[in-house]
Amino acid sequence: MSEQHLQIQMAQTESVGVYADFVRAWHTKDAFVLDFASLMEPAAQTDDGVLIKATVVSRVRVPPSQVFELMKALEAQLSAWEKETGQRT
Repeated sequence: MSEQHLQIQMAQTESVGVYADFVRAWHTKDAFVLDFASLMEPAAQTDDGVLIKATVVSRVRVPPSQVFELMKALEAQLSAWEKETGQRT
């Protein structure tokens, strides 16, 4: 089998990316969904608890076949970041 090479292009308007404070992961039978969200205002105390308002800034759908590859890539990047910064979160 020959070696595969992937060349990815990105529009310049997308290259800056968007900031997200957190991500929510969920799934359907056909995809894993990652909703990246950004906080809209400080958390507020209510009678029912703490209310946190956020807006989804990006939704990414990943086929199940790619979830394991995503997990491996995230682990590799986290390990490299920990080694470079000396931090562990």
